[in-house]
Amino acid sequence: MTKQAAIKKAKKVKFAILDIHGVLTDLTLYYTDDGKKSEIYSLHDRLGCAALKEAGIEAAFLTSKVTRIDQYIGSIYKIDRLYGTSAKMSQLDEIEKELGLTDEEFCYVGDEIIDIGIMKRVGLAVAPADASTEAKAVADYITKTPGGRGVVRELAEFILRAQGKWDTVVEKLSKIGY
Repeated sequence: MTKQAAIKKAKKVKFAILDIHGVLTDLTLYYTDDGKKSEIYSLHDRLGCAALKEAGIEAAFLTSKVTRIDQYIGSIYKIDRLYGTSAKMSQLDEIEKELGLTDEEFCYVGDEIIDIGIMKRVGLAVAPADASTEAKAVADYITKTPGGRGVVRELAEFILRAQGKWDTVVEKLSKIGY
């Protein structure tokens, strides 16, 4: 896919669905001595979510199972919709029906084989730089950024520049902070 074709698709995006592991995280797990797990999330992605929201583009997390950590990160990133299901295509059907949107108005960011089906269906499919070969093969846009290092921030800039909203969002966020 050419960059111009991806820009054309980005102009239609009204809703972004974000996989969590491999997109918002780098897939590294840290364990404490007592067996508790933790992951690293980038504050750049928090800003990317804020930029999308400021431009009127809602974002949601879609992962196979929503954990307390995912819920906590959702609250920090101000993401109101968190979906936990491995049936991602069915979840997209439900979201479309609820919001009255079509496939082409969705962006999906995924990194692995399990994301390919939904990536093929949405208007703008995005993969992080370190995604699987298979996910990158179906992506309309591959970020320069690897998972867990600001993929959503880069995505927000790409979509909002395509829609002519980036400068306005930067101006607003620079005044109000986030």
